Amino acid sequence: MSHSQDDNPITPVTPAQLNRIAGQGIYSSPTAVDPAAVNVAEALVATLSGSAEAPLLTPELQKLTEQVRQKATIGFPRITADDGVRLSAHTIKLNTSEPRPLVIVPAGWTPFGWILFEYAYLQLALRGYHVLAYTPRGIGLTSPVTGGGFIDAPWTSGGTIDVGGPLDWADGSTVIDYAQQHFDPSRIAFLGESYGSGISQLVAAHDPAGRVDAVVALSTWGDLADSLCLNGTRHLAAVKALIDFTGGPVERKFDPATQQILKDFEKGENLDEVVAWGKERSPSSYADQTNARGVPTFFSNTWHETLFPVNQVVEHFERLTVPKRLNLWIGDHAAPEGAGLTIPFSRPNLPVEEAFAWLDHHVLGADNGVPGWEPVSSQIMFTYKTRTDPETGQNVITEPAVRETARSWADATTSTERWYLTASATDRRDGGLGTAPETGWKREFTAGQLTSATAVDAVITTGQAEWKGNPKVYATGAFDRQHLAVWTSAPLQTARRIRGVPQLTLTVRSSAPATTLVAYLFDVAPDDTARIITHEPFTVEELSPGEDRRATWRLQAAGYDIAADHRLMLVVNSRDQLYSDAHTDAGTDGSTTTITSTDDTATRLVLPLG
Repeated sequence: MSHSQDDNPITPVTPAQLNRIAGQGIYSSPTAVDPAAVNVAEALVATLSGSAEAPLLTPELQKLTEQVRQKATIGFPRITADDGVRLSAHTIKLNTSEPRPLVIVPAGWTPFGWILFEYAYLQLALRGYHVLAYTPRGIGLTSPVTGGGFIDAPWTSGGTIDVGGPLDWADGSTVIDYAQQHFDPSRIAFLGESYGSGISQLVAAHDPAGRVDAVVALSTWGDLADSLCLNGTRHLAAVKALIDFTGGPVERKFDPATQQILKDFEKGENLDEVVAWGKERSPSSYADQTNARGVPTFFSNTWHETLFPVNQVVEHFERLTVPKRLNLWIGDHAAPEGAGLTIPFSRPNLPVEEAFAWLDHHVLGADNGVPGWEPVSSQIMFTYKTRTDPETGQNVITEPAVRETARSWADATTSTERWYLTASATDRRDGGLGTAPETGWKREFTAGQLTSATAVDAVITTGQAEWKGNPKVYATGAFDRQHLAVWTSAPLQTARRIRGVPQLTLTVRSSAPATTLVAYLFDVAPDDTARIITHEPFTVEELSPGEDRRATWRLQAAGYDIAADHRLMLVVNSRDQLYSDAHTDAGTDGSTTTITSTDDTATRLVLPLG
């Protein structure tokens, strides 16, 4: 079952491949799954299906497949949706007459559909579950062939991508119908990572018979509209990465209506319709239905998530009254759980182990520690201990990061602290952050240019490095003050524990009719290098020349400890590669943005502390 024709045969899995995935994650770029992860998945599937022409697996993986084959029957059916679309699926049916629970796994948004997490399905089978994985409609590798036309990989499903819309909800119910006919399960859970996690929540909320007994949603979204566009600013890089990651040409992967939505989003046109489209595909829009059904729901997300930023997940989580758990981890999309769903680890992968424990309690009926879990668990950024690997120069984690629990998200914040933007700091180029308001100053910069103050170097991969102990280091002295403004505190006398959602208020004017402000909060060490705590953009529109406009917005949530003697730095520029910006949209690069303080409440940063 090779993922294309004979030019890409499945090769034997090597320890080096497993080590690479364990060390670097499953993505080799923002729009490419590491070929090693694909090869492991294909080798597992080929071995299970009996199509492998030679031994392909390491001894540990070979033993795993043999254990599962001894206790289960393996299948690769096509499930026909209501409109005739055929969904590629994979089943592991335990050989028992005793009713057993079933885990249904809608695949993530990758060209490799359901195969990528074959290792996870085998682990679930060993834990006592039937497993049914499927590729959502339209997802999967579609390759052009010589002479015209296309050929689909075996794991590719028919139809066009509905992006978690009503067709995907209906497909989820059709898959449940199939499962009830072929497995007669005692209970049914949905587990999904990324795209599959949103579909899992949406099916649980919409299945007409309410047949979903629990959900695990990893690297998930609550509000897709907010993930696409917030504070008047579009998340262009995230959507571009997804479009580039469907496994085939846009014209073949999306129907004309969806293609128009994507074009409108890219151009910044008809955004009310784009937002409505996103709201329809948002689990948060159906929180009341989920609450009424009481579906126990497990969330996992990351602080520096670039596809589905953390605040919208937290807000959705807080609205749910069902049994629930929110795990927040260091890193970016799929970094914590991706490798744990793909390969064996020498020690447990906690993001996946805790997800499985959730299923074990709520679906398998295991008497484990889940009922005693606090609803919120936050891994505090960069509190891990590391050593430097002399061969690679990269950090290796020797002690895991600190984790803290809370009874609710709100309980993580116990107080707030106000910092006021002031005229000057020890670096005379910059403003300061002080404890008393200060008026009468202004700072100007030329808008429209990218600067070295950025949220990430790349979607997903910068966060993968964070997760593995290598957060991006910023040289603050190199920030181009012509194109951004900086405010820095004096060295802190005591450490700070940031816990929650910071809020920023600025007074801005621009020589252009609109301006985008991207705010970044940094932790600056005594050597002037920094690590990013959080960030968020905000676009101010319909400005008149010389008009002062007050803008208040929430940065993304953070769990971060700043040491004594470190400084807090706020940077504001006009452009980040992740987002749309008013200057590019309107052709006003080179305009002047001015931040000013007109009264005691005009410019301030409110930090949540815990």
